[in-house]
Amino acid sequence: MLERTILDYNGLEVKLTDHADKGILDILEHTVRGSEGGLRFSSGNIGERIKGYGNKVRFLSLYRKNKITGTAGACFRVSGLGKLRYPSTYVKYLAFLSIYQTEVSKRKRNMPIIRHDEHDSFKQKTLELFSKPHVLDLPDVKEEDKHILYAFIESNNERSKNIVHQAGFEYIRSFLTLAFSRLSPKKDEKVEILPESDRDTMKHLLREQYEGYSFYTDSYVFIEHNYYVLKENNEIMAGVWAMPTTYKIYDIPGVWGWVIRKFLPIFPYFRRLFPSNELKCLVFDAVFCKKGKEEKLSTLFESVLAKEGFFTGLMWLDDHGDLYETIRTKVKMGPFDRMLNAKPGLVYGKFVNLTDQEKEMFYDAPAYISGYDFS
Repeated sequence: MLERTILDYNGLEVKLTDHADKGILDILEHTVRGSEGGLRFSSGNIGERIKGYGNKVRFLSLYRKNKITGTAGACFRVSGLGKLRYPSTYVKYLAFLSIYQTEVSKRKRNMPIIRHDEHDSFKQKTLELFSKPHVLDLPDVKEEDKHILYAFIESNNERSKNIVHQAGFEYIRSFLTLAFSRLSPKKDEKVEILPESDRDTMKHLLREQYEGYSFYTDSYVFIEHNYYVLKENNEIMAGVWAMPTTYKIYDIPGVWGWVIRKFLPIFPYFRRLFPSNELKCLVFDAVFCKKGKEEKLSTLFESVLAKEGFFTGLMWLDDHGDLYETIRTKVKMGPFDRMLNAKPGLVYGKFVNLTDQEKEMFYDAPAYISGYDFS
């Protein structure tokens, strides 16, 4: 079990671990994502997600006088296909560095007194760690290797954007949240859990579909055997991975936000979509559809909701990718998608030892937004 201090100054420490202890989990479970005036929520099932990363996750945690004050996760994988394939680290859980998100003059009384230049020096050394993936003791990562660090951030979360900018990350792409919902979803007999014997075939189909996408990974697609397919004549027409999750909602802006939080729960029928201040839903990931069979996605999504006992499924797609256009034009998403009106998400990247030509491909290619990562 890895646990060591990698920065230490005047009562402030940055510790590296390969596991989430009680202090880290407590911070993550109480972190509210989003920003004032926008959608604000916290994620459930965090402990289960972390377990899914196995030995390829690291936490950088900030301690003040031996008490944890923030943390960030680094999840290693080799992502992408063809020319877009690189060792990568997805930066997650930016419940980090609250000391850096406020002016020094506004620090709490019990925070250490640090001169402005010293504070900036410690802050910069901490942020530089995200330019040095080799210091995270990740598998087979060397200082001279080419590497990409990337993060998904809500567009109105100015604090997180400020932090990643200071760490040298660049804006790459944008993506949108899509919500598929049915008040009374129905099962279809052609939809089934992917048989073990078809796993290699499904991997091949997914890699063909996402060949031109950056950051594609199938590392988490078959976790818990929750990949569903729709077959006709024993051929896979469409597929999706579905993961139950819960979000606690603190605020949804605008008129639709008032309708969702205050009006819908009054009526038992609509309460299925949004009971109280919790959204219980499926996360859809690794969506596949055979060309010419795009209309099958509606049947697949609805049947998966019915089989899993949910009414809403969320997915995140690059808003300039072919799959986004397919779903927007071919799939009837249902009432919740119109109400959600989510703001775009942003993909930020930090390129280590890549040439300008190699970097340029990531601005042109649509990004694969892993539901496992973003949820």
